Amino acid sequence: MRRRPSPRPAATSNGRPEPPAGSGRRTAADRPPSGERGFPMLQLVLFNLFNGLIIGAFYALMALGLSLILNLSGVINFAHGGFLAIGGYLAYALIPFIGFWGALAVAPFLTAAIGIVIERVFIRRVYGRDPLYSLLLTFGLAFMLEDGTRYVWGPATVPFAVPDWLSTPLSSELFFVTGYRLFMVVLVVAAVSVLFVILRRTRLGLRIRAGTADLETVSALGVNVGVLRTLNFGLGIYLAGLAGVLAAGMLGLQPTIGSTLIMPSFVAIIIGGLGSLPGTLLGGLLIGVASGLVTVFFPAASEAVIYVMMGLVLLVRPRGLLGEEGRF
Repeated sequence: MRRRPSPRPAATSNGRPEPPAGSGRRTAADRPPSGERGFPMLQLVLFNLFNGLIIGAFYALMALGLSLILNLSGVINFAHGGFLAIGGYLAYALIPFIGFWGALAVAPFLTAAIGIVIERVFIRRVYGRDPLYSLLLTFGLAFMLEDGTRYVWGPATVPFAVPDWLSTPLSSELFFVTGYRLFMVVLVVAAVSVLFVILRRTRLGLRIRAGTADLETVSALGVNVGVLRTLNFGLGIYLAGLAGVLAAGMLGLQPTIGSTLIMPSFVAIIIGGLGSLPGTLLGGLLIGVASGLVTVFFPAASEAVIYVMMGLVLLVRPRGLLGEEGRF
């Protein structure tokens, strides 16, 4: 009896025989090119890097407002995160009436106005006292603001709508780069630039800088220090309100949104250096980018790396990266 010849293996597109079914082996032709294998990893790194940059921008805005208030008035404002939440919720309440752009323009000013009222009623009473008094006062205010937003708008996350054309990715490969994220980066850069122009080119800014260096001398020269502190406090709260509107469009809006951002903002001030606004800006961006990159390889350490960086900076350079020696 003649044996039937076994069938020849089918050839692949490059002419090489295809391995038998079920063999589990893949030829070099079946494997994706090395560039294609590495592209998803590159996408993941770029996604977390870009996301860290945006979170760092929130930290920087928050920290700049905190640093303004701390440098001039010596107040450790733990309620800053509560003002961020108020800014986001005010924008949420205004959007049905004046739209997203109107809410973005008006809500930070309303937040600053609320902050000025609170400063005149509560904060001014602890000026010149031990910083522990301001810490305890603002710590209590933080709980009051958080519970107030929870009472008015509820504990659940509320939908914060941004224009549809801003939510569209710019490309299919870089799907995480949306128009809204780019808009946030541009707006933060513009806000920080305007802040530094105000501090360096206006009479108010010059008085704030002089008061930061020597408040008693500024008072002796006839400047109303009480008004100066109030305006400076309002400027810092404005930055918190602006950060709240932007964060609500990306992170969602809930009463605890401020408490999640307040501690990294203090860390940004410590890393950048007490008394240095450029250092505060640098510190916020550094911890945001570092947290984003660590998320790629060690997601569980994404928050811990912020405090590790703070510890290393305090060990190597206790005054911070750009801080002044003996400032506080």
